[in-house]
Amino acid sequence: MKKINSFWYCVILFAGLVLMANKCEKEPEEEPQTITDIDGNLYEIVQIGDQWWMAENLKVTKYRNGDLIETTSPATLNLREVVYNGGRPKYQWAYDGNESNVGLYGRLYTWFTITDGRGVCPAGWHVPSYDEWMILQDHLIENNYNYDGTTSGNKISKAMAALTNWVQTDITGTPGNTDFAQKRNASGFRALPAGVRWTDGRFDGLGCSGNWFTSTNYYDDYDGIFRAFVIYTNSYTLVAATCDHEADAISVRCVRD
Repeated sequence: MKKINSFWYCVILFAGLVLMANKCEKEPEEEPQTITDIDGNLYEIVQIGDQWWMAENLKVTKYRNGDLIETTSPATLNLREVVYNGGRPKYQWAYDGNESNVGLYGRLYTWFTITDGRGVCPAGWHVPSYDEWMILQDHLIENNYNYDGTTSGNKISKAMAALTNWVQTDITGTPGNTDFAQKRNASGFRALPAGVRWTDGRFDGLGCSGNWFTSTNYYDDYDGIFRAFVIYTNSYTLVAATCDHEADAISVRCVRD
């Protein structure tokens, strides 16, 4: 009888040790679903392929080190003369200077601002390069995100665009058309048409175009031409664009390091 008790004692002890060991094992960490900038703004994020992207436009008013990103008064101040005289204006604006636009559309930044070494993205994130945007584009095309389900050509704007706030159009496969419902924002990128602030102070394109900077110069030895990506309400294509006005201000999406 004594031997039987000892046997069961050992079995119970062994089972207890196994249970304790399992509890001590570190559970796999879940990927965070949001990130926060230095102002305390919270952003939803989305995984697309092997990349993690913000699913909202940047809203921050400070560089990562806490320095203020200035704006102009009035919001429509013409900066052409500043640029003509060699200035490198580093500003951000709410569309039309109206802070109520920021919650949905984010802020508009000059290229000088987003390439400043102090950084505009939260720690662990950065302004994507042209190549990183191309990785996103190619992944979506190759994985059936074209509105017509093909895997060639560039017809991914509908799959990238948010479901609302795009000016309506009847052109097939575009963000402004509610056709192909299964492809609308299928990527989760939630692109919004936040428009642009031109160097001369005009705000334009709200509801019609979403424009996002890359950190890449068109020419390595000349910072006067930058690259950006654009989605139009009446185009099914994600457009790679170049521009020679770094003081034009557009949206920013950050990608994880």
